Amino acid sequence: MTEEPSKDTTDTTKEAEKEELFDVLIPPGVPRRIIKDVLEKFDVELVKRKQRLYFANMAGDERELLAFRGKREDVQKVEKFMIDELNEYINE
Repeated sequence: MTEEPSKDTTDTTKEAEKEELFDVLIPPGVPRRIIKDVLEKFDVELVKRKQRLYFANMAGDERELLAFRGKREDVQKVEKFMIDELNEYINE
């Protein structure tokens, strides 16, 4: 999971233009329950983002992935929450 500044220029609010937004990618296979919980608990939005993949037989393939977009401190909390929830889900 990575954090990167958003390249979205469709936000027209003055506040969004002043603040740099960041994305945390959602790995394929994350349960919808975790995605729903993140959206309810944190001030982030769900966005689609094109990302080039560089592993296995997908070298350079571009895929559309889901990501959470928000302020740096919010996406850092989201990333920790999502990892904790995924670990709990895997260990059940």
